[in-house]
Amino acid sequence: MKISFIQPSRNNLKYLKWSYEATRKNQGNHEVEICIADDFSNDGTWEWCQEMMKEDIYFKAIRNEGPTRLGHTILYDRLINEVASYDICMIYHADMYLCPNALDEISKYIAQKTVVSLTRIEPPLHPDGPEKILADFGIETEEFNEDKFLNWFKNDLKPKYNQPTEGVFAPWAFMKSDFQEIKGHDPLFAPQSKEDSDIFNRFQLNGVKFLQTWEGYVYHMTCRGSRFNPTLTTPGTNSPEWEAQNKKSTRNFIRKWGHFVKHDHLMKPIIPHKYNIGFKVYNCNQSLLELLEVWCDVIWVSENIIEEYIQKEQVNTKYDLKKRVHSIENSDVKDYMDIVVEFDAKNFTQDSFNIIQNLSDIITESGEVGEFTLDCFTITIQQLETYEKNLIEIQ
Repeated sequence: MKISFIQPSRNNLKYLKWSYEATRKNQGNHEVEICIADDFSNDGTWEWCQEMMKEDIYFKAIRNEGPTRLGHTILYDRLINEVASYDICMIYHADMYLCPNALDEISKYIAQKTVVSLTRIEPPLHPDGPEKILADFGIETEEFNEDKFLNWFKNDLKPKYNQPTEGVFAPWAFMKSDFQEIKGHDPLFAPQSKEDSDIFNRFQLNGVKFLQTWEGYVYHMTCRGSRFNPTLTTPGTNSPEWEAQNKKSTRNFIRKWGHFVKHDHLMKPIIPHKYNIGFKVYNCNQSLLELLEVWCDVIWVSENIIEEYIQKEQVNTKYDLKKRVHSIENSDVKDYMDIVVEFDAKNFTQDSFNIIQNLSDIITESGEVGEFTLDCFTITIQQLETYEKNLIEIQ
């Protein structure tokens, strides 16, 4: 099998070296092209990449000259579209150690319209889950005892399942043509966070199947790239940069899909219907507008709070907020929206917000055109057309 590893990196040099050595040791008979994008690092990453391109004909690299960080949402796609030579690619992280025979498993299952994930072996930085195996062999390269790990891997590793499951997460291998068919990652989520959940939704809606093999593995130190990158924060602590970007991307994910990221216990996406929903909110204030705007397609509120909100929030999204936030005094909402949710903010509670977060499921269960009340809401369903398949290709 010929496969291109796709690895953006920012100030991850020691992990890149560690990952590279493991890949070359354990790639077996497969031809592995390592494609790295240096995202304006200052730790010697680009100098190392230049040396490696002289030494290894299957090593390719590009550099973002900065000074603005592009992030892996953008650089994944540049590497896949501009650098990778092979039809099979794999999203891969610098803090991953490729285990023996892992690529045999990719080769066994990879096909058109199939995404294959290797199973992660991770130290207990996060809670255990049915999609991974917890085993502590260190969270830094200097802690990792390769001989001890490989002995455990060979003699003591016990898979949780005796057949493939349907989860999807990094590292994930795919056909380049399937990726390009949906136009890759959505730059809405640049520089990072939620871009993976978004593309997994879009893959699934476009007929791609997910397969996680329990006979192919990586050891994953977890979050060394940005969230727990030691150059940005103390070990095991979210970096302020990651926190801010995760909040921004979460809000944009909800704007796009109408819900939080959803998946089953094995990490297969769950995609509720996307409806065309408008909120008509009386007595709304700035803080409530900030809470509610992402949960609908258009919101109508008092004119005196609109300008301040748009000035504050527009920098955080590619959506044109002037098209999303309108004066309640100047239009009839029902002329514009398939579904209208009307309420007085004075009656809005935490229970009301819980309903908003599950509105798609509530509308689906209602199953018919008409008007009904729920909590503080008057909900008018004028038609039940769904729009999630319109989101498959990025606009």
